[in-house]
Amino acid sequence: MSTVTTSKVNTIKTLNNISEKGLNVFSQEKYTIDDGSENPDAIVVRSFNMHDLELESNLKAIARAGAGVNNIPIDKCTERGIVVFNTPGANANAVKELVLTTLIAASRNLFDGAAWVKTLEGEGENIPKLVESGKKNFVGKEIKGKTLGVIGLGAIGALVANDALNLEMDVIGFDPFISVDTAWSLSRNIHRAMSLEELFAKSDYITVHVPLTPDTKGMFNAETFGIMKDDVYILNFSRGGLVDEKDIAVALEEGKVGKYITDFPNADVLKMKNAIPIPHLGASTNESEENCAIMAAHEVKDYLETGNIKNSVNFPNASLPYTGKRRVTVFHKNVPNMVGQMTTALSDYKLNIADMVNRSRGDYAYTMIDIDNKVNGEVLPGLEAKIKEITGVVSIRFI
Repeated sequence: MSTVTTSKVNTIKTLNNISEKGLNVFSQEKYTIDDGSENPDAIVVRSFNMHDLELESNLKAIARAGAGVNNIPIDKCTERGIVVFNTPGANANAVKELVLTTLIAASRNLFDGAAWVKTLEGEGENIPKLVESGKKNFVGKEIKGKTLGVIGLGAIGALVANDALNLEMDVIGFDPFISVDTAWSLSRNIHRAMSLEELFAKSDYITVHVPLTPDTKGMFNAETFGIMKDDVYILNFSRGGLVDEKDIAVALEEGKVGKYITDFPNADVLKMKNAIPIPHLGASTNESEENCAIMAAHEVKDYLETGNIKNSVNFPNASLPYTGKRRVTVFHKNVPNMVGQMTTALSDYKLNIADMVNRSRGDYAYTMIDIDNKVNGEVLPGLEAKIKEITGVVSIRFI
């Protein structure tokens, strides 16, 4: 059980280089950026591995300036009542541009062609003639009229799908969990696959934009390759574990898969025939890093100052307009009568509820309560102790 109360100045610690534009979101009046702090209020991180770090008692929030949170101990944070944010969509344009760039470049054999031209160094005046005679080895194909299958129609997948249509590709998408906002943003000309098998069977190119979970791990494997067209191109800018590397090595060798473009190279990938390893450049643009940092900072700032939560991976999203009244926030187990016990605790101190929101996510829930009365500071310790007595309460915070 953790119990925290906001202070006038919050300490923010960064574990990677974070864009100044992001850090500037934290005003000097309310925040201190201290990378040496041993007990910060919040941490902003990119790829730093936090699994072996001690989570100190004052830590309330961790924001990942990016989408993936594999480097953060989510379960440990949840048990401690520490909210973990990510920044979905902030790097979407950067990834989209790289997906489409590599799709076209691979189709035209630009990677192999450019590497070959570099080998002509020292040939002097013979280079133009050698280029003309050698270019026949790098004849490619156009993407116009080909079918692109997009698995996962979130922020990135939706952009890829729409822009591929503008490149005159036929686009088929599959996402059983598509959000309403994304559905509105998708072109009506994108065909909906009713199953992954349908998408696999119809696509000349397949790009995947889903998280790595037990259900999606190894979703590209010998069985699914068997459903696909011969010479299919597969683009993986999501997570390496989505592809069974032993199976795709065989598929590449046999020509079932024509090219495998991945942003997650390793020793096995480098040995594969017709694999195109990209050095994890998906979100590596100045604009993307700035967007992610700004979004992460705003998420932390809003949570610390109001208790509102958006884009958390372990807490439910919850929002309540902040009017300056004393606010109680409680992270607790999602079991019956939790809210009733909290409101009873408030009534024992003759406190009226001005507004309240309760949201759940799996086994846990989050409750925010605004108190109508002007609360004497001497009341808070007693109220805090009263709520802490409720079985299932994980953390309490007063704003």
